[in-house]
Formats: sequence, C-alpha cells, structure tokens
Amino acid sequence: MATHVQLNTAAKMPLLGLGTWKSIPGKVKAAVMAAIDAGYHHFDCAYVYENESEIGEAIQQKIKEGAVKREDLFVVSKLWCTFFEKPLVKGACQKTLADLKLDYLDLYLMHWPLGLKAGKELFPKDDNGMCIPSKSDVLETWEAMEELVDAGLVKAIGVSNFNHEQIERILNKPGLKYKPANLQIECHPYLTQEKLINYCQSKGIAVTAYSPLGSPDRPWAKPEDPSLLDDPKIKEIAAKHNKTPAQVLLRFQVQRNVAVIPKSVTPQRIVENFKVFDFELTKEEMATVLSFNRNWRVCGMTLAKTHKEYPFNAEY
Repeated sequence: MATHVQLNTAAKMPLLGLGTWKSIPGKVKAAVMAAIDAGYHHFDCAYVYENESEIGEAIQQKIKEGAVKREDLFVVSKLWCTFFEKPLVKGACQKTLADLKLDYLDLYLMHWPLGLKAGKELFPKDDNGMCIPSKSDVLETWEAMEELVDAGLVKAIGVSNFNHEQIERILNKPGLKYKPANLQIECHPYLTQEKLINYCQSKGIAVTAYSPLGSPDRPWAKPEDPSLLDDPKIKEIAAKHNKTPAQVLLRFQVQRNVAVIPKSVTPQRIVENFKVFDFELTKEEMATVLSFNRNWRVCGMTLAKTHKEYPFNAEY
C-alpha cells in the first residue's frame, strides 16, 4: 500500500503529514514531538501560522535524541503574500529556515496566488477591510522561487490555493526553469476538487489536501455549517471498517494519491490519524464519499475577494 507520492523532482513525499495551522504556540512543540514518535515524517508549516520557531525546537530535539534524521523528514513551508515582490522572497525563506532551525526545506510553496502590500502586517487592509494588493506578479515571484532551488535553500517548489488557470500560467511561462512540484488545496468530501486534482495529476503535479476533516476548529465556524465528522454516511463507512470517521476522511484522500495533512495537538488523535494504511475503502465507498461534493469551502479568503488574482471565481 502506497505511503508516499513521488514528486516531479523524484523526491518522495509522505502521503500523511501533520498540519500546523491553528496549532498554538505552547502546544505545537509537544504535538510535533508526539507526531515524530508516532512515525510522522512530513510536517506542513507556514510563516503566517506564526509558530515555526517552536516547530523547529521540536524537530531539533528529536534529531538530538536520535529519534529521527533530518534526511528522513519532509518539511514544507510557505512564502507569505506580503513577500511576493522579487527582492523579498529570499529573506522570507531564510527567516522561515532560521525559525525552523533547518538548512533547507523539502518543499516551499507560494501560499496564495495573490501578492499583498509588503510590510509588517500579514493582512494589510484598506478602509473597507479588504486586503491591499501589491504590484508583484506571480511569474516574477516564481522566478525568485526558482532561485531558492538553485541556491540550495529548498529542494522543491510549488503553489497553494491556485486555480488551474493560474497554474497553467506558470507552466506556460517563457523560460520556465522548474515546474511546480505540488499544489496544496483545501479538499474534503464537501469540496472534492476532482477537476483540479485530475488536471494536476495529468501535469505531473502532486496534490496535498488541507482541512481534510473540514477544519472543525476554524475560528469562523457557524452552528449551521455542515460537519463532516458527524455525517451519518461517513460514520456508517467508519463502523464497517472498525475505524473512526476521521480515519475514513484521511483514507479517502490517500487512496486518490493525494497527500493529506490533518492538524491536531492531541497526542491520541495524532496517533489515530496516522493509522490509515491498514485498510482500504471499496470502489462503492469511494464513490459515495465523492458524491457528497457541494463546493463548500472552509477557507474562502474573503478578505481578498476584490483582488484581481482571487482564485475562487474560476470553476476549478
């Protein structure tokens, strides 16, 4: 049973990783250490999560203990949108590396397809509360990303939250040096992303699913929002396999050759989420889960709805 997906750089990315968005400082260090103990090697980080320094401490401690070697880990981070201007890219990457206490990243992603005004604020807003764009162009940012590969700071580069037209623009860029190796997107049974995943896989771009459980702890959840973990059909499939609903939702992605990065700071759940390689969903069960799609997004990035590069107006 596959446990890794091969990138177009020939590197192998573990299909299951630990997500760290919303993992608060004070809890994330223990979570990362528990994950390494449970067998995780893939860690998904980002500058904008403001917890990379603590993640770095956890990784360092585990390497010192001899629990894991750096070359066994697959560490991902993301360039935040306020650093998309070409001269700012390398410094942003170096800051992430310093915080994570690493010499290189296995994968570095452009976090969104939209540049935001450079400065101290992560979400610079105008008087209407909308994000202020920068004058950066994604293709120029991509050139700076390619330079990071040549400088040995990152092994592979990719994108996150891009639609297929925005990916196509990079693939068609004159003088393209490195193709995106990975697209990271929100994906779960209420947002199955079939067209986008098929498109990427046809182009040799690996896909990673974030919020695979529907992000039940998102700060803006409303009581009337659908809850994947409580879906009776998911519960029914889980009972059949003697697994939890979360394990079924993770298995669903892994079985499509999509990497998946559930976030947890609870040691017991961190262990549970990793146990998805000892069972398989039937064709019928996969079809049932795919039929739940309702194009429901947890992360709509509504603050940037007016940005010319806003990704979610396209069909896929």
